[in-house]
Amino acid sequence: MSIKQLIRENAQRTLRIEVDALEALERSIGQSDAFVDCVEAVAAAAGRLVVTGIGKSAVVAQKIVATLNSTGQPALFLHAADAIHGDIGMIQPNDMVLCLSKSGETPEIKVLVPLVKRFGNPLIAMTAQQHSFLARQADYLLWTPIDREADPNNLAPTASTTSQMALGDALATALIAIRGFSSDDFARYHPGGALGKQLYLRVRDLYLLHEKAVVSEEAGLSQVLLEMSSKRLGATAVADKEGRPTGIITDGDLRRMLERRQPEEWHLLKAVDLQTKAPRTIGAEAMAVEALQEIRKHSITQLLVVDEEGKYLGMIHLHDLVREGFI
Repeated sequence: MSIKQLIRENAQRTLRIEVDALEALERSIGQSDAFVDCVEAVAAAAGRLVVTGIGKSAVVAQKIVATLNSTGQPALFLHAADAIHGDIGMIQPNDMVLCLSKSGETPEIKVLVPLVKRFGNPLIAMTAQQHSFLARQADYLLWTPIDREADPNNLAPTASTTSQMALGDALATALIAIRGFSSDDFARYHPGGALGKQLYLRVRDLYLLHEKAVVSEEAGLSQVLLEMSSKRLGATAVADKEGRPTGIITDGDLRRMLERRQPEEWHLLKAVDLQTKAPRTIGAEAMAVEALQEIRKHSITQLLVVDEEGKYLGMIHLHDLVREGFI
């Protein structure tokens, strides 16, 4: 067998094993009410969900905490080893504790679990072993059934951590569903990221960053050039007497028009001769992501912003969307 074949077959085998583990996890959720009961208990809890584990399970626990916090469920990570050396004081009376452990028998878990039980906090076990110490002590059991790990030696946490990660996502999304967590809620928790900006940033938040580039239909070439240079948008709107845009003049429009006309005719050109008619416009209250969709759809770099009456307000440029992380 060649090296390439070995690599390909091993990768495919790994994925098959992990897919099998996820399918077994899906079946287990459908065959009992254990997962549903756990989700309802977490949703009803007055405190936070403290997620703990050791080794690779601790890494997965941190990811689960991040997902829960970003979707409205207060959560914190507590490393199991740190917990038994003083950090267990992070757990407050109304908190629930979710403990991740493939075997449910690691020494740190066996020390931590009785402490949690003594404090009276409800305990959720996420484990692959239904009859382990952790599972027997837990108030709620989230079972992650796996036949084997995906590595050739059946040792490295692979399929087991994949199942833990997936079950953590299932917990988070189930809580989203029953709490009615909306896209607006998501935006409040992600105000600085590109995902959040897609949910709250509007065109009016961007066009006001620029000076208003506009000329009348009768403006001469020199006035058009001055407006485009001073406003630094690579374009200017052309508006009628009522302030409604009748066209747009871009750098490209100027070059193409000047190539078609003799130099001695340039001083005769008006904005109405240079403009591209029926320019693409967008409302000031539209979402910024809608502006990006329009720009991409029509292969342009600027959109004219108008109010509810169709009057010109300003311009939004592709660079504005790049700066905000949309691209």
